[in-house]
Amino acid sequence: MKEDKLMAHDPLSDADAILSEEYYGRRARDEATIAPRRASKSQARPTHYKIICISMYTRDLEELEAKVAELKRRGWTKANKSHLIRIALSQIDLDKLPTPHQ
Repeated sequence: MKEDKLMAHDPLSDADAILSEEYYGRRARDEATIAPRRASKSQARPTHYKIICISMYTRDLEELEAKVAELKRRGWTKANKSHLIRIALSQIDLDKLPTPHQ
């Protein structure tokens, strides 16, 4: 391969550093240079909610996002996916669900 076509730096050679800093969080030595997120570490974290991660089929996610967009179009300016899921959870009646066929 010609020298002029070679990259001067392989961007994937730093993959571990990129993941550890950007994806998994800052390294401990970098924390001192970053402004603290909270006013003090003694402040308690909120206990009235938790951040979770769920998986959804892309079609279901598209439907959820479309419904959120429709709610916003109808004036629900603060509607979001979490809000819509909470509404659905409050309305479901488990006794009315059919027995699964396994």
